Amino acid sequence: MEMSQIRYVLTAARTLNFTKAAEECDVSQPALTKGIKALEEELGAPVFHREGRRILLSEFGRSMLPHLEHILEETEATRVLARNFRLLEKTPIRLGVMATIGHVRLARFLAAFKHDHPGMELAVREAPVSELESLLAEDELDAVVMTAGDGLRDRFRVHPLYSERYVVVLPPEHRLRRKNAITLAELSGQDYVDRLACELREMVMSVCDSKGVELYARFRSEREDWVQAMVLAGIGFAFMPEYSVTLPGLVQRPLTEPEVSREVAMITVPGRRFSPPVEAMMRAARSFAWPG
Repeated sequence: MEMSQIRYVLTAARTLNFTKAAEECDVSQPALTKGIKALEEELGAPVFHREGRRILLSEFGRSMLPHLEHILEETEATRVLARNFRLLEKTPIRLGVMATIGHVRLARFLAAFKHDHPGMELAVREAPVSELESLLAEDELDAVVMTAGDGLRDRFRVHPLYSERYVVVLPPEHRLRRKNAITLAELSGQDYVDRLACELREMVMSVCDSKGVELYARFRSEREDWVQAMVLAGIGFAFMPEYSVTLPGLVQRPLTEPEVSREVAMITVPGRRFSPPVEAMMRAARSFAWPG
């Protein structure tokens, strides 16, 4: 069964005239007649009754007509989807984002990308690192924005985007707010808001133990918005990546002695071929003016 044959049948059923149908289909009448006959032979029953130059749909033809129309509609829809895919339209990019990534900077990149590719669709999924890695490996995500931690390059391809320092985030009236930078030792004994989702949390805690720095966690949460809200409310200070601080009114100062930073990257699967939309996004990410 060929699509041209289905088109011949549907046109002939509408015009009830092989000559007119051939003209509309831009083929010769013998070619149209031959195509319809071949389809009838494949289906095993006549679609038309022929009465000289006059044709009528058979009962079998009337029963088949809705199915043939559906096949043609689905084929046209498939062609449209394929064309849009080639044009980078209506093809969602599945992007995973680690929860602690600063949304403001990432949103600026995505807005610039959308401006250059107005037909693009994007689905963003936020999840813990282990879940993002699993979804990426199982081809449930096209790429993931996360920190380039140890061992990641053994399993994935890492496309560096930017680096950012960790800062001390303080309530507006905190006594250390007037300092230009804050050492870890100066925070000893201070009330602390613990970011449980921080990928560098264990490292920072280990440094505190080695230097005898005592932190008193007055509030703990895996949610970045709650951590910032509690700091702003005066519950205590927090360690945060500098581009993750979004709540107005918070005071942030560089953390020194030790300085802590992280590398943010786009992660993909080695050897997996990018779709045209994902390829366009990766090119845009490489050329974007990221902070820092």
